[in-house]
Amino acid sequence: MTSVDTLIRGITNGVAPGEVCSTDLVEAPWNFDTGIPAYGPGSSMFDAIPAHSPLQGELPEEYRTASADELHARIMAAKATLGDRVLMLGHFYQRDEVVQYADYVGDSFQLAVKAKASPAAEAIVFCGVHFMAETADLLSGPDQAVILPNLAAGCSMADMADIDSVEAAWEQLEEIYGDMTAVDESGRVPVIPVTYMNSAADLKGFCGRHGGIVCTSSNAETVLEWAFARGRRVLFFPDQHLGRNTAKAMGVPLSQMPMWNPRRPLGGSTVAELEDAKVVLWNGFCSVHKRFTVDQIAKARAEFPGVKVIVHPECPMPVVDAADAAGSTDFIVKAIAAAPAGSTFAIGTEINLVQRLAQEYPQHTIFCLDSVVCPCSTMYRIHPGYIAWALEALVGSASRPSEVLNRIQVADDIAVPARIALDRMLAAKPGHTVSV
Repeated sequence: MTSVDTLIRGITNGVAPGEVCSTDLVEAPWNFDTGIPAYGPGSSMFDAIPAHSPLQGELPEEYRTASADELHARIMAAKATLGDRVLMLGHFYQRDEVVQYADYVGDSFQLAVKAKASPAAEAIVFCGVHFMAETADLLSGPDQAVILPNLAAGCSMADMADIDSVEAAWEQLEEIYGDMTAVDESGRVPVIPVTYMNSAADLKGFCGRHGGIVCTSSNAETVLEWAFARGRRVLFFPDQHLGRNTAKAMGVPLSQMPMWNPRRPLGGSTVAELEDAKVVLWNGFCSVHKRFTVDQIAKARAEFPGVKVIVHPECPMPVVDAADAAGSTDFIVKAIAAAPAGSTFAIGTEINLVQRLAQEYPQHTIFCLDSVVCPCSTMYRIHPGYIAWALEALVGSASRPSEVLNRIQVADDIAVPARIALDRMLAAKPGHTVSV
């Protein structure tokens, strides 16, 4: 089984069968660090990016022109020199050419917990995207430097909810619900804000200031239980699909889950709809998981009788409903690991993880629901060239002192309330039955 990088090159060069969503995927990511914010080729390439999005400065030529073998040798030498002083974290969705250097691989929540549990590391090189590095900075020690190898590795979903839009929404909801801190006869406030881990630190801080909480795809139901015990409603952002799929499974009717479009007055809903709401869903989504369809599931079932279809809960509701199971990346990994030999899986999540699972479990037949190879645009911005650059700067040389590049730091006024929201999530336990 070849890596996604190799597969993309083979398809683009006509030596391998298949289809890619953009031939620009064969280009090195620094070719898109042009001074104009862009997500780059891949699943998010057509998403609108905020004008203030971080930009990555030009990578020195020695790293841009180095061969894969040379970069590998330099990275391994730097890691050997730095030893336990540096912890490298790799997200499941990273390309194999990056994951091979990670000391620990996991989903965003697992990696954040690992950062918190590694106080001895002087630096944490986070091979993921911007919001993940922010969360690692929130949970790690003040003397630990969190490094994002490419500052342009953002997240289009996270960018779909910004602090100004969320605060404006909160003010409009306050006009309908009244005092947001007033409790009713059951001891609940009008609304609890819940932000997905896939959001900027200032939105986590917003939740911390307003009695809210953070969730992940693996604990969303537990978090919503926590929120319904404290509020009559939930404002859930930025991913509408995770919120809808989770709340629906808990028994919340779709009629009580209005969508909030930040570009429309009252989010595009009526006062009556918002008063009756149980979950107000932000109009955001993941471009990777939006690609999966019910037709793809039907095709997989027709071609592979007995196939088990597992999708991520960021997929649209009809896809989740048509699948055999839905769960976080960690859920998907564990389901495949526990399956009897000879099982067949069609997976609805990012192609790098699916391809890696197919390689790690050759006793199974594992394939991606989407036949078009289209990786996460922003995860794909991390490349061995940036890793070598960041690590060698930490090592330093006779002519250049050790230097921390691309450090991600969350300001204290945001970090303090953001940690409150994260701590609430970490303390939330499943099993609290709440009437919704």
